[in-house]
Amino acid sequence: MRIRHRDREPRVHADAYVAPTATLIGDVEVAAHARVLSGAVLDAEGSRVTIGEYGIIGEHAVLRASAVAGPQPVDVGDHVLVGPHATLLGCTVGRCSYLATAVTVLQTARLGEGTTVAVGALVHARTETPAEYFVPPFTVALGSPVRLLAAGDPALPDAIREVGFAETAFGATATWTDRIRRAEHATETRSAEFGAHQDDVVL
Repeated sequence: MRIRHRDREPRVHADAYVAPTATLIGDVEVAAHARVLSGAVLDAEGSRVTIGEYGIIGEHAVLRASAVAGPQPVDVGDHVLVGPHATLLGCTVGRCSYLATAVTVLQTARLGEGTTVAVGALVHARTETPAEYFVPPFTVALGSPVRLLAAGDPALPDAIREVGFAETAFGATATWTDRIRRAEHATETRSAEFGAHQDDVVL
């Protein structure tokens, strides 16, 4: 399904393939020889989503851009494979990268070319990986320079606070410990952003 959103329409190269059950919303561009498989959602919101040549977007992957806290496009380079059930939010993925099943890459992260993010791993907001970097399965990569932490590492909460996720993702300025206000801000911000879908047109 292709949807006009904020007066922008998806553009799909004649040599690309988009599955009938995939959804492209707004300023989305799919380059030559790219493949967007069943159930994938590419949502530009107030920004853009670009898929480079020979890019593969797996089943039920979600690629969502945003402009809530500044421009946060999703730019996927040439020859990138994004596995099923992956989530990419406002990030940049360098060419020839491999993102395995169920990975998550958060706002303003930048993956250098040839980066591998293994099954179930998380690349946190504002993180940058060098070229050909490997993020092991079920780990958290964060910061610049990047460091790796296990999911249960006691240093993880402080490391997440340092990358400023809520500020990057939602523009939230409440303190780290004021979780109620941060949750209110996050949902109110997204409610306003997603409210623009009321004027969408199915093409």
